[in-house]
Amino acid sequence: MTATPSVPTPKGTGTIVDSGSPRHSRVVGVGAYRPARVVMNAEIVDKIDSSDEWIRERSGIVSRHFAAEDESVIDMAEHAARQALEHAGISPDQLGFVLMATVTHPYQTPAAAPELAARLGSTAPAMDISAACAGYCYGVATASDMVKAGSADYVLVIGVEKLSDFTDPYDRGTAFIFGDGAGACVIGPSETPGIGPTVWGSDGTQRDVISNRHSWLEVRELLGDGGAEAARSPEAIEGVTAKGWPSLTMAGQSVFRWAVWGMAPVAQQAIDRAGIKADDLDAFIPHQANIRIVDAMVKQLKLPPDIPVARDIVTTANTSAASIPIATTRMLAEGEIPSGGLALQIGFGAGLVYAAQVIVLP
Repeated sequence: MTATPSVPTPKGTGTIVDSGSPRHSRVVGVGAYRPARVVMNAEIVDKIDSSDEWIRERSGIVSRHFAAEDESVIDMAEHAARQALEHAGISPDQLGFVLMATVTHPYQTPAAAPELAARLGSTAPAMDISAACAGYCYGVATASDMVKAGSADYVLVIGVEKLSDFTDPYDRGTAFIFGDGAGACVIGPSETPGIGPTVWGSDGTQRDVISNRHSWLEVRELLGDGGAEAARSPEAIEGVTAKGWPSLTMAGQSVFRWAVWGMAPVAQQAIDRAGIKADDLDAFIPHQANIRIVDAMVKQLKLPPDIPVARDIVTTANTSAASIPIATTRMLAEGEIPSGGLALQIGFGAGLVYAAQVIVLP
């Protein structure tokens, strides 16, 4: 007879401080979607003259998910959004706003969020957020303020990326890092504080540390009549892509130092402003950028060993805005973290931008 796994219970030793808002907000449901195709490191290494061992040691990544060629960020977002709505027990017509955090929707306009809302059967106002890996936490902060101010009762927040479209498979510094996926949450009213104050900011002086290789205007000049399709063709991928396609570039060491030494103090501020202590946390769910960054933050924050920490990067790689809600959904579904517990989440990335807050898990 197989023993029934025990369901974790919240520590219950800390309560998010009351900010005095007219009403409170909390996450009432979450959802996630990982594309079907699993890409192991072995598929990546030949083009970057690397090895599975090198990738694991450098990042912790073993595999990632890639969306199908005809699978869009809106397709993936819809899967995660419907799951979050079901978890929250909310119908689309109850939504007061839809926020989609993404940097890989391949259109300047229209935004992805209105089309997602229409697919769900909602006519709520909808917009995209471009805040890279901090996009989901930016969305949570914005949605929370909407609910607390009374401008919306329920807000759908999605983090979704199809980074495989904007990754140069021959770039040794980035080809192995990114994956595709979507995560979502619904934020609604609460009788008690469910989302702590957000600690967020930006440093635009470091815009070049993580960026697209070229702007679309530069791509047009570089490729002429060939266009983006020429840049993505198998014949041209090694030459024209390196010349023109706006794939992502990253100064890895600069990002690593900034994340390790700059983001732990931000996370600590979020704990302090929530009015709790690290010992009160039931989960730590940081952006999944690099396993070494995650481990360094745990050490700097002096988190007790009993606190579950998201390390989904091992099987999902870096999914940018989607990484935190994907990890949150998995950890809840697998009983790794308790419903009603306190979780610290922090996102950080291109911009450079960052955001952190403590939430009550749905």
